[in-house]
Amino acid sequence: MAVNWTKELTDQLDFHWTALVRPKLEGLTDDEYFREPVAGCWTVRPRKSDDEPGTGPFTIDFAFPEPTPPPVTTIAWRLNHILVGVLGMRIASHFDGPAMTYDDYPYPGTAAEAIALLDEYYARWLEGVKSLDDDALARPCGPAEGPYAAYPMATLVLHIHREMIHHCAEVLLLRDLHRHR
Repeated sequence: MAVNWTKELTDQLDFHWTALVRPKLEGLTDDEYFREPVAGCWTVRPRKSDDEPGTGPFTIDFAFPEPTPPPVTTIAWRLNHILVGVLGMRIASHFDGPAMTYDDYPYPGTAAEAIALLDEYYARWLEGVKSLDDDALARPCGPAEGPYAAYPMATLVLHIHREMIHHCAEVLLLRDLHRHR
């Protein structure tokens, strides 16, 4: 039996997104977006100086290496991590999207802006993956992936899908906790 790997990969994420995640993001409020469930959360916050990450009026909390234990993060932080580090940088590197890094990204200051960008980036990622045939999935993903450059593109796609699934689950859990506080 022949397997259409491109379809299997896109169906995996698209089912999760359309059936489990996106409907549960409807109506996300700014209060939920910015809520810090514990003291010392990493979040997206108004910029105080030009040396903070980002280019717009908002910045993101970030440190490298990450502290041990890492801080709890807000929905705003998680969604922006997905927008930049999970989808945006990969769309830029592999599917002709605009270049982006955590330092030059205009972080959205509202839940509605973040969700609109998430819809856009998700659609771009899915279209990019749909454009990969078996040969493209088997080719090395290249220098944009640093020490993983020699890994096949299929491995990167699976990694990004795992990242989407687990970070979206965290966002939805934070949303549930907010509603039931």
